[in-house]
Amino acid sequence: MTTTSRVPGGGDAGRRERPHATVRAMAAPVRERPRYPSISPKAYEHPADKAATAALATIPLLERVLKRLSELRFERSFQQLLLADAVRLGERQRPDIWRAHLAAYEALDIEARPDLYVGQLPGMNALTVGSARPVVIVSPSLVKSLDADGLTAVLGHEAGHVLSDHVHYATVLAILQRLLSVGMSPIGRLPLQAIVLVLLEWYRCAELSCDRAATLVVDDPQLVCRVLMGIAGGGVADLSLDAFVQQATEYAETEDLLARPGRWLTELGRTHPFAVRRVGELTRWVAEGELDRIRAGSYVRRGQEPPAGDQLRVATEHYRQRFTEIVDRVAGGMQKLFNQISDWLRSDGGEHDER
Repeated sequence: MTTTSRVPGGGDAGRRERPHATVRAMAAPVRERPRYPSISPKAYEHPADKAATAALATIPLLERVLKRLSELRFERSFQQLLLADAVRLGERQRPDIWRAHLAAYEALDIEARPDLYVGQLPGMNALTVGSARPVVIVSPSLVKSLDADGLTAVLGHEAGHVLSDHVHYATVLAILQRLLSVGMSPIGRLPLQAIVLVLLEWYRCAELSCDRAATLVVDDPQLVCRVLMGIAGGGVADLSLDAFVQQATEYAETEDLLARPGRWLTELGRTHPFAVRRVGELTRWVAEGELDRIRAGSYVRRGQEPPAGDQLRVATEHYRQRFTEIVDRVAGGMQKLFNQISDWLRSDGGEHDER
């Protein structure tokens, strides 16, 4: 396995590129991975993730909404719905995948060992849900399309969600999306839609952090970029990673002032950022030397996280304004959202008409 942190497309003529992942189920034994004792998620979290997470606290009564949904057992019902049509993996059921899953948690020094399932998720996808007891679900097409290392990268990404404690908000997002899809809303469709769009904006930022976590687990940024390219390309074989990285660079460096605002609008309803953006953000992080510093043991440990600086406060205000803009456009403003949520919280949790 490659250990250099040179970004893909770096032009190192003396270095052979990792062979293309074959389209098959994982079969090779899990190789030894690096370990990062007591690593804090703050050691690698993307600045946008840190800021967006802090900005969520500015949404009126959001935490109380999440608590009420839990009290009404929405989370347990949603989790049971997911697992009813899934197969739990372990030492007796695809032990190769289960061990890769465990290896990801060992690499990031995470004590928890969530259950792992292969279940009916759409496309090449994976999901971690469950605030109190997380479970990880991977789609059949993902298992079929990735080799051992690629699947370990995906499982490392999901482990990053657990370490960063993304699972709480991510679970609520999945529940609210499910409620909207079946035409149910305890606080009215437009307020619920506004909360969903805000959480989606946050989740796309969280994904950038977990791409870094995946890189730490597999110790190979090229592999993570190749997985992202494969998912974007639907598993098509023989794609050039160098060409895709160049595509990501062109996307990031475009000077079209009309295109940039449109990107936010086109991502608005997505759970994940565009693959070219994810690759661009990851390769930039590697090029800045952050991966090498963590490899050398120079990283923030749990319990040693520094206080928020001015840069984070400015970024948090940026996302607070963005969240406010979403609520203004969809739900008629923060005050109206506040009133509708307040009415619901004072009630028994029944549905209210939109105002």
